[in-house]
Amino acid sequence: MNKVMLITGASRGIGAATARQAAAQGYALCLNYRQQRSVAEDLAREIVDAGGQAIAVQADVADEAQVQALFATLDQRFGRLDVLVNNAGMLEQQMRLEAMDLARWQRVFAANVFGSFLCCRAAIARMSTRQGGQGGQGGAIINVSSIAARLGAPGEYIDYAAAKGAIDSMTLGLAKEVAADGIRVNAVRPGVIKTEIHASGGEPDRVNRVSQSVPLGRGGEADEVAAAILWLASEQASYTSGALLDVSGGR
Repeated sequence: MNKVMLITGASRGIGAATARQAAAQGYALCLNYRQQRSVAEDLAREIVDAGGQAIAVQADVADEAQVQALFATLDQRFGRLDVLVNNAGMLEQQMRLEAMDLARWQRVFAANVFGSFLCCRAAIARMSTRQGGQGGQGGAIINVSSIAARLGAPGEYIDYAAAKGAIDSMTLGLAKEVAADGIRVNAVRPGVIKTEIHASGGEPDRVNRVSQSVPLGRGGEADEVAAAILWLASEQASYTSGALLDVSGGR
């Protein structure tokens, strides 16, 4: 049977690019989405029409019950899990920290941190060779962090940067914790990538503005981040765990 990959937030941007590359490499795919049903189902249909395997499953990964339902659907359809890509995330309008309220921080951490935690926990139960879960064949977890975790995003998204910093710390600790379970845990830290997320922050053209500060002189493409994710998922990265791989044009 083909290896099975679950991608959260798979309907657009880096998630969708990862899905297309993974399908081309023969993965069977569970494509999670929160709101964009038609886009996610179109992507799954595109993959199936090209001869691959894919299903689209709705779930808000910040909701524990919905995550349990997502993984139950995965179990029923595929019966195993080899790779988890924690890509779901969000940011809010650009502003200074003193203008933010607590509710904003709670929303940002719920989507970016708590969701990744819940999915990691469910994935480990299925991958772990030590626990002898439903698959028990080991696997790989790739968390999508951000170069903002290192740069801090001052004047824009300090809350988002802090959330991605938490993802980095979780990645490092979890990689050590589950190494004996046959599970590798790594993160990619994208820089300024041409996706729709910038519009959520109120500046759709942010890539063009910030690219002036990128040593490589341009914004990145979602496919470039996806390629790094697929490498970390592959046997070529069999001795790589606990890595924070910057895909940021040198920033």
